[in-house]
Amino acid sequence: MTATATVVALSSYPVKGCAGTPLDQAVLTPTGLAHDRAFMVVDDEGVFRSQRKDPLLATIRPEIGADGALLTLRAPGAGELAVTVDTTGPRRGVEMFGVPYRAVDQGEEAAAWLTDVLGTPSRLVRVPPEHDRVTDGLTPGSANWADSGALHLLSRSTLALLDRKLAERGAGPLPVDRFRPNVVVDGWDEPHTEDRLRRFTVGDTELAYAKLAVRCAVTMVAQETGTKAGPEPLRTLATYRRAAGGGVVFGAKFSVLRPGKLSVGDTLAVDTWGEPES
Repeated sequence: MTATATVVALSSYPVKGCAGTPLDQAVLTPTGLAHDRAFMVVDDEGVFRSQRKDPLLATIRPEIGADGALLTLRAPGAGELAVTVDTTGPRRGVEMFGVPYRAVDQGEEAAAWLTDVLGTPSRLVRVPPEHDRVTDGLTPGSANWADSGALHLLSRSTLALLDRKLAERGAGPLPVDRFRPNVVVDGWDEPHTEDRLRRFTVGDTELAYAKLAVRCAVTMVAQETGTKAGPEPLRTLATYRRAAGGGVVFGAKFSVLRPGKLSVGDTLAVDTWGEPES
C-alpha cells in the first residue's frame, strides 16, 4: 500500500456509552485517548449500562478537563451537572460483560442526575488508578471501560462502501458517530484498508493491530436523539462483513505501543501490513 491516510477526526468518550467529545488534538495513553471510557454508568447492582438496552445514554454529553479533575454532564431537559472526580474513595464491585472489576463510585448527586435522565436506577463509577485490565487480540494491550481494545480506528472509504450498499437497499447514509470511532482517517481508496494495518505511527504515537471491531445493536441508535431503530446497518453489514467467529465487523481495534500526542491532520506511517482476518 502506498496511499497516505490522514487523521480527519478524533473523538474521546469519557463516559462509556455516552456521547463523544470531538478533539483537534489528543494525548494517547497506554489505555487509549486520555480519559476515554474512564467512567461508566452502572445499575444498582453494579452491572454496566450500554446503549444496547439504554439508548438514552447517547444523549448525555460529557466534558472533562485535561487534568481529569472535573467532569461535566449535560443532557436535554436535565441541564448540567459538575462532578468533582473522586479517585481515592472506597472501591465497589462492578461487572462488565460478566467480568468483575473494582471501581470508584462518584457519589449520590451524580447517581440521582443519571437516574433522572435514564429513568432507571443508575450510578457513575470511575476506573481506579490501580485499574490494570488486559485486552486480547493479535497485540494484547490495556483499556479502561472500552468494550475491547484501547483505540478504535475507521476509514472514510469503509463507511462510504457501507453507504453505497445501504443506498442499494433504499436506505440513507449513516453518520460516522453510529460507529463511535476514536480516530477517523481518509486517503485510502480501498475500503477496509484498516483491517490490514499491523503496526504504524501517527503523530508521536505508535500502535499495533489487536482485532477487528465486532458490531452490535448500538449501531442502530441515532446518537443525537438516543432513539433505536433497526435493522440497519446490521442487516446490510451481514451481507458482506460476517466474521468467521460470529457477528459482523466494521473498523479495527489497536493497542498502544508508544503513547504520545496526535492531531487532526497527522498522517499515518505504516511500518507493517498484514492480510485481513478471514
